[in-house]
Amino acid sequence: MPRPYPAEFLARVIALVRAGIPQKQAADDLGIHPVTLSKWIKQDDIDRGARPGVPTSESTELRAARRRIRELETELAIVRQAATFLGEDKPRPKGSTR
Repeated sequence: MPRPYPAEFLARVIALVRAGIPQKQAADDLGIHPVTLSKWIKQDDIDRGARPGVPTSESTELRAARRRIRELETELAIVRQAATFLGEDKPRPKGSTR
């Protein structure tokens, strides 16, 4: 997994490129891969509304929601397995003692 860069670093790098420094030169000078810098510039364009796409804030929310959905699906699968094991997988009529 790639190491995360601080948000302040990303903002400064993007500002350098927007100020006129070529992307390749900025990437080489700062020790980051040119494709990584290109992706950062593209995402910044999306965040500013200059390009269509999913903004960073929505992307973060989607990741969190998907993670929570996976957790809930796992919990549900465990409960279903336990119910099957305990013989409680069939619904009982209301008021039934058994």
